[in-house]
Amino acid sequence: MSRKLTSSILALILGMAFSLSALAATPVNINKADAATIAKALNGVGMAKAQAIVKYRKAHGPFKSVAELTKVKGIGPATLAHNHGDILLGDSHAAAAGSHHSRHGSNRH
Repeated sequence: MSRKLTSSILALILGMAFSLSALAATPVNINKADAATIAKALNGVGMAKAQAIVKYRKAHGPFKSVAELTKVKGIGPATLAHNHGDILLGDSHAAAAGSHHSRHGSNRH
């Protein structure tokens, strides 16, 4: 292959890789983010579902677990599975680790 063709192919591959990463979910703190941020960050969550998340949070207080999101209309286990690890309850991924059990071993949901 010519050097120019090799460079073009490499540029195409890198461009595609960066484009695909833009489609992936990005971590979002559901206890602080506004609806627009939630909708942009999570796969399968549009503006209507994001607004429902914010409305639920305002009515019931901060989410205590990721599983609690299923109480929001339109959010089910599939949505949680698609965004596993990107739904944060605090400012780090460590907060999401407590999604099924609290740090003290409780099984409250």
